[in-house]
Amino acid sequence: MSLENAILVGVFDGFTWIRCEGKGSFVTSPVMKECAEARIAQGERCLVIDLEACTGMDSTFMGQLASFSARLSKLGASGGVQIAGAGERNRNSLEDLGLDCLLEIDPPAAVWRGHASEVRANLEPYQLGHPPGTLDRAKHVLESHKVLSAANAENAKKFAGVVGILEKEVAEGERKSD
Repeated sequence: MSLENAILVGVFDGFTWIRCEGKGSFVTSPVMKECAEARIAQGERCLVIDLEACTGMDSTFMGQLASFSARLSKLGASGGVQIAGAGERNRNSLEDLGLDCLLEIDPPAAVWRGHASEVRANLEPYQLGHPPGTLDRAKHVLESHKVLSAANAENAKKFAGVVGILEKEVAEGERKSD
């Protein structure tokens, strides 16, 4: 990942802040996923995803946001996934896929309200433990699109072709690796 596309993270009292700088894409989302999953495994129940410096999001990235929400919801988390600094373009992208029902976008009563600048000043780059190979990347993209498809019927129709192609690609990759 380049300096133009980075995931920054900070752990604060009551939440973990994950900032996407540059494009939120299938390239940056494995880094965000590893970071979020590690924090959830350590007991975090509120993830704040900062999109203030995010120049746009692809469906894989948005599918990961939805997957964090689903995972925290299963755990009975009270904080869930909050989006900070969505901006009009990113808010529209999330709303177009119906994700505004799963994510709290710029919640007015969030514990971090009024402290976002201070939080952003205390973030560190997150380094991926190991870059995903071709098969792992295909599995990641497939998982994201399955989550989006499960979010609502319109998404299921929209992503049916992508899911079908990715399922075949993953199955073929797994056969080759056996």
